[in-house]
Amino acid sequence: MSKEMTNQEISEIGTPRGGNSGLKIKDVEQKELHPLSGGVMVIVEAVLLLLCVLAYVWAGIRLNAKDIVPVLPVIAIMAASLGIVVFGILLAGFRVVDPKEALVLVLFGKYYGTILKEGFYFVNPFCFGMNPAAQKQMVVTGKVNGGINTASKCVSMKTMTLDNDKQKVNDELGNPIVIGAVVIWRIVNPTKAVFNVQNYKSYLSIQCDSIIRNVARMYPYDVVNEGDVDEKSLRGSSQEIADRMKEELQERVETAGILVEEVKITHLSYAPEIASAMLQRQQAVAVIAARQKIVEGAVGMVEMALNKLNENDVVELDEERKAAMVSNLLVILCGNKDVQPVVNSGTIY
Repeated sequence: MSKEMTNQEISEIGTPRGGNSGLKIKDVEQKELHPLSGGVMVIVEAVLLLLCVLAYVWAGIRLNAKDIVPVLPVIAIMAASLGIVVFGILLAGFRVVDPKEALVLVLFGKYYGTILKEGFYFVNPFCFGMNPAAQKQMVVTGKVNGGINTASKCVSMKTMTLDNDKQKVNDELGNPIVIGAVVIWRIVNPTKAVFNVQNYKSYLSIQCDSIIRNVARMYPYDVVNEGDVDEKSLRGSSQEIADRMKEELQERVETAGILVEEVKITHLSYAPEIASAMLQRQQAVAVIAARQKIVEGAVGMVEMALNKLNENDVVELDEERKAAMVSNLLVILCGNKDVQPVVNSGTIY
């Protein structure tokens, strides 16, 4: 820029939340409107319409009288016509705001104010409500449920859900996984939602996709080292990871006046191309763990059997006979098939 910026312009430029570099225009401050009650203006409109009708009737009667100069009747007709025009203009000023909704008004391209309370109101007839998300064609990657009314210019402040589509990402180890999440959110500042972003619903959906990818690649799908209790994984620490997603997503969408109440991971699995191999790996780990428990139990039972034989003086066994007994017991206890009895008629020597 060839022209130097003034101090006021510099003060209106800041750094966006979330640490992204760049220029950001100062947010529009929300101004709550307390407009006139619509019921009062209905009475005023009715009186105005009645006066116009009476003026037309009186002018018609006077014009039929031949001995009267038609100046006053003509003036009455012109005033009544002007009153009808005013009546039509004033009709455009009525607004209805439902519970848990807000109406952001703009007057000749400038922010006029926001109606935050439900009711029937009368505002400047030349104001119009703004809600960029109230369009039938919206670019969103997930399903936004709750509080949707595409025909309304009011901004819904109800709690809504964003069911993010399943997406394929890579975890910390580079394994492709499929993950999906649902976001529970609501608008707390409708002015920011209307003016700071183009479409707050698509903005939330895109930011949710980005957050899921960024967080999922920081953790492995499952714990690599079984003994490491401090290691976090997508499968074992889903609630903690969902809380982190919520914090990062809140930082991203705060500029849009959105409050993220909760994030839940609804789907988590390996990608189809590696699901079979990972299932075999999990089965192998389970078999090894089961065998380890079996061996530990078998050794304890053999030790207990030898101790009982020695304590009760049932039989005296030398080291070689003990070794044979231990071998036989371990085969019986650790084997995965039924034992076939063998009658020994001789001696081991």
